[in-house]
Amino acid sequence: MPKLAPGPSPREFVALIAMLFATIALSIDAMLPALPAIAAELSPGDVNKAQLVIGVFFAGMGVGTLLTGPISDAIGRKTALLGCAVIYLIGTALCAAAPSLELLLFARFLQGIGASGPRAAGVAMVRDKYKGAEMARMMSFVMMVFSLVPAAAPLLGQFVLLFGSWRLIFVAFIAFAIVTNLWLILRQPETLAPENRRRLELGLLWQATKELALNRVAMISVLCQTLTSASLVATLSSQQGIFADRFGSEATFPMWFAVIALCSISGSFANSQMVRRLGMFTVIRATYAAQLVMTLVVLGLISLLPLPLSFEFGLHILWSIGIFAMMGLTMGNLNAMAMEKLGHIAGFAASVITAASTVLSVLIAVPVGLAFNGTQVPLMIGASLFSALALLLILTLRPRGVTAG
Repeated sequence: MPKLAPGPSPREFVALIAMLFATIALSIDAMLPALPAIAAELSPGDVNKAQLVIGVFFAGMGVGTLLTGPISDAIGRKTALLGCAVIYLIGTALCAAAPSLELLLFARFLQGIGASGPRAAGVAMVRDKYKGAEMARMMSFVMMVFSLVPAAAPLLGQFVLLFGSWRLIFVAFIAFAIVTNLWLILRQPETLAPENRRRLELGLLWQATKELALNRVAMISVLCQTLTSASLVATLSSQQGIFADRFGSEATFPMWFAVIALCSISGSFANSQMVRRLGMFTVIRATYAAQLVMTLVVLGLISLLPLPLSFEFGLHILWSIGIFAMMGLTMGNLNAMAMEKLGHIAGFAASVITAASTVLSVLIAVPVGLAFNGTQVPLMIGASLFSALALLLILTLRPRGVTAG
């Protein structure tokens, strides 16, 4: 029976997976400074529509992961990742040339499908090598490295805008994707042995679907990931407008976004230290409770008191750090929790879990983004509802029902 090549060291493996994930963050966050320019050129009559370039990308990722996982179970993780990279590059090139908002949104959807590779096949690749709390710990390290990209992405977008059109940003995406996938080709062997692959047959997919649907922990994980991702999508969609319209800080938005992203790395770092000691369930529950309290307190202060604008700005920065840190404290744990009993269908499980949570998160987050009225109030109302529902859902599980680590 042939053996798989050993592959790179754990540190290099974490760095590679993080860079594959970083393709997603770069494709989202580098676009934020360009939203006003896109709106002015392609939707001058309704500037809020430019936000859809964020949500549509997420939707494409969700749809793409529905197929990427099962395909990676059948043909291997590495081949699936490289196939998605080709789709990503085609979609990115079309984005750069799109003459209308409608065609840009179509190309962004295609780009999102291509970016689904790391979300499904990448997570399954980690699951091939690790499981349980150890997988959660490795994903935390991945998220720590990955978090550096959102910090730099808006600055990159703004830098590109100094030299030309927003379309040049997509050229940068192409260059980044080529370099990262060359790294994958040259350094990372396949992690799924041929004898462990599952044929891409409808019967097998249906059997795996039933197994996933009957796993209560996995289903609650999907719903919690949906609500967590919805908070992020809504925040990303509204953030540039809040900085520009509410605080008059459009020029410094990329710098402040970098501060938020860098500070939020503390969430992933804290999770990597706490998950073994406290368990995934405890960390998730505490994170949702803290985020809900923070959101309600900030929302109450800005709604009921005549705060100085500088103080309100500081509160918004702290709240935004909390939203991003929540991702690092929950998403890796929720994924590991869901995948604990599903290692034999890891690619398919990662695909369905990510697809369902991503598409559903866009559906509930886009109305929050479009409700933007020049203030952060609609966003915080939506985020408080999402956190409250996620907390209620995770409380329906008992610690003995999930792996503590």
